[in-house]
Amino acid sequence: MSDADFTLHEDARGRLQLRLADGRTFEGVVPVRAFPLGAPEEFIGLVANDGHEVLHIPRLADLPEPTRELLARHIRQREFVPRIEAIESCTAFATPTTWTVRTDRGRTELILKAEEDIRRLGQGRLLVTNSHGLHFEVADLAKLDATSRRILARFM
Repeated sequence: MSDADFTLHEDARGRLQLRLADGRTFEGVVPVRAFPLGAPEEFIGLVANDGHEVLHIPRLADLPEPTRELLARHIRQREFVPRIEAIESCTAFATPTTWTVRTDRGRTELILKAEEDIRRLGQGRLLVTNSHGLHFEVADLAKLDATSRRILARFM
């Protein structure tokens, strides 16, 4: 895909505007990752207001820098997944349990209903889902402090 295939920019309200090479334009398109956890930089769809994909982008890395950064910023705004930097405490070593965690967005408490709320993603990554269905990521299990790893080990 070349940058001649389409142009992308923000309107005055910060919404993405897409213009295809054939002249068709789409206002308010939304970037959606097909595989946000397994392949976050690949298979990005631009979805129109009617919910249909109007453009498929195989790899973000193949786009020119301004377009790639614009899309990445809009994806980050849409997908809120705080990263757990430390697990400070947990109320019990059986579920349900309440964890006090420090994330890249600040300190918070998570209620885990079952051990299945912690999923391995590979390469030392974990996805933790709280009782409200919100996702939290552990980017690298090996980089957590000893207390955090010890707490996690009890649940995995």
